[in-house]
Amino acid sequence: MADEKQEEPLYDVLIPPGVPQKLIVEIPTKFDVTVVERKEKIKFANMEGDERELLAFRGKLEVVKQVEKYMLEQLRTFIQK
Repeated sequence: MADEKQEEPLYDVLIPPGVPQKLIVEIPTKFDVTVVERKEKIKFANMEGDERELLAFRGKLEVVKQVEKYMLEQLRTFIQK
């Protein structure tokens, strides 16, 4: 059907382990993203091929770019305290 709108693809920004819970809760209230679970293969020396459940922020490309920038800025501030 030509009249149907094509959905814009959604993208994920992985949340690194150790991100404060406060930030994980705050970001979806500031940006149009949701927190999702995502399986990722881990590639460390003794864990080759292991899959782990990781959290990610999911949203439209422009929004997840903003989320990634904001999250990194907040983490830098948190680390410097």
